[in-house]
Amino acid sequence: MQEKKELRIKAKEIRNSLDIETISENIVKNILSLKVYQDAKNVMIFYPLKHEIHLLALLNGNKNFYLPRVNGSELLVCPYKTGDELIISKFNTKEPTSKPVNPNILDIVFVPALMIDENFNRLGYGGGFYDRFLSQNATNATKIVAIPSQLIIENIPSESFDIKMDIIVTETRH
Repeated sequence: MQEKKELRIKAKEIRNSLDIETISENIVKNILSLKVYQDAKNVMIFYPLKHEIHLLALLNGNKNFYLPRVNGSELLVCPYKTGDELIISKFNTKEPTSKPVNPNILDIVFVPALMIDENFNRLGYGGGFYDRFLSQNATNATKIVAIPSQLIIENIPSESFDIKMDIIVTETRH
């Protein structure tokens, strides 16, 4: 879809101009104040790419953390704690080498996004990994997008296979 492609380019331009480090610190503070986060035991985050929100500070908390690992067209949920071995994937992301677990144990899934709209429609990177994952697994998990407020727009085109998010956390809202 052409419009999504154009939005991805625009989102990356905006994101590249932001102070992601400071925004990430404020987003993490807001996440820590969420009751749904405080009550969660099993949390999947993602290892940030350059210019992506950094949620790694959450790893200091008293929870079980997981990172995704790509396996073909699916995401595996792998335990992770600070210092565990990571490998570089074909998508140039850091992934754990630990043995995957059942995704249905997850209480929260932090889903990466380039943009999101006020109706909780997310614009991802276009591979469909998270939409496939969330449609098949972790159906009771709360789906959270942590994103700079500048990347919330009025409307993102969505299709039947796009999974809506449950919560949007920015540096100014939670």
